[in-house]
Amino acid sequence: MINYFIKLKTYLSKQDVVDITELVERCDKFDPVALKLELEYKTADILESSEPLMELNEFMYYDDKRLVGYLGIGSFGGSTPELNGMVDPEYRNKGIFGELMRLAEDECRRRRMSSMLLLSDRKSTAGQAFIISRCASFHHTEFEMHISSLENEVPPTGIFLRKATNSDADEVARQNKIYFDGSDEEHNMIMPETEEKRGMTIYIAEYDGNVVGKTHLQVIGNEGSIFGLGILPEYRGLGLGRKLLLESIRQLSELNASSIMLQVESENSNALNLYKSCGFEETSVMDYYKLEL
Repeated sequence: MINYFIKLKTYLSKQDVVDITELVERCDKFDPVALKLELEYKTADILESSEPLMELNEFMYYDDKRLVGYLGIGSFGGSTPELNGMVDPEYRNKGIFGELMRLAEDECRRRRMSSMLLLSDRKSTAGQAFIISRCASFHHTEFEMHISSLENEVPPTGIFLRKATNSDADEVARQNKIYFDGSDEEHNMIMPETEEKRGMTIYIAEYDGNVVGKTHLQVIGNEGSIFGLGILPEYRGLGLGRKLLLESIRQLSELNASSIMLQVESENSNALNLYKSCGFEETSVMDYYKLEL
């Protein structure tokens, strides 16, 4: 007996993460590619139980109790949502991902979003083919990079990392706008104290008493991650980018991270060279395509 159904949610529960992780493992055995799902970041049982269902972000396709398709919407500070997902290899070419995509598009239109970013590992034949079929236009490429050897202690850098609070939300949004698109596009307001509950800690970087940049740090298990790192334009060219990167590594090392991951746009040659010079190596290539709604 076939018992297909679709589950729509605002936030992921712990059981949802288990189901999605098992789906990822099945897909990885058939077609090992990188995915940007941010499952730990999205897991928020407290928020799910205390907030009304206002926005749908998680689209899950089941065959009875088996999750066979997943698509997630992520909005990480910008107004343009990012979509990434997969379908069980045994259930492909049945229109499952297309149905999830239709629901996600309807949700984004309901939220008055004008476009979305579709993500695909460059090695994913199925992912790239699906995006091409939707006539999405290439937007940019990001490299995921890792460093696994953290044996050497980082010397003092002079950078002071101050944990951001909700009173710093405007400053975080201002810096995101400078670093990540430079346009007049509005950004979703990130509340640092809420982010910390989800496992992501935002730090305001200070040097000689001046705010010079910021960094977002996360540790899951033994892996640390660096996001949103940037130096304000008026303080560039002084070596502060390297100091902030090293200070971020030091902070993650103190939190017992044995490896560290970060992402960088392929066209950001200065940042790319900086990360390589500090020991980071490229591990995957993620292409972003823009789909107008």
